Amino acid sequence: MQSSFCGLCSAEVIRQQIEAAYIRVLPGSQLAKACKYTLSLWDKLTHFLEYPELELSNNLAENSMRPIAVGRRNWIHIGSLQAGPKIAAILSVMESCRRLKIPVRDYLTAILPGLADVPIQRLPEFTPSRWTTHQQ
Repeated sequence: MQSSFCGLCSAEVIRQQIEAAYIRVLPGSQLAKACKYTLSLWDKLTHFLEYPELELSNNLAENSMRPIAVGRRNWIHIGSLQAGPKIAAILSVMESCRRLKIPVRDYLTAILPGLADVPIQRLPEFTPSRWTTHQQ
């Protein structure tokens, strides 16, 4: 191992160890299956090393959306089939604001008035995280 921490270097060492273990075990063993599975998903598993803004798990998002999942059965007969994706988008924006500690009212008040005139290619500029960056 190297003396300084390097996420990509450490990942490569781990990959080499998994490949070495895969070669040493019987092809039908549980360890071989685990190694093969891990190696087949290696790019996805290590993607976060190249993009530090990615989180290692989605636990935070799942826990924040739990009340919506619980309430969904109460809402099953409300609205139409087209309402589901729209509600999901609205709740996603609200949860992003909550997580970034942005008052939802402030964000929506600043974004909504001119949003209809914005070209679709510029919409990523209006996400809660980008909006917060521009406000600072």
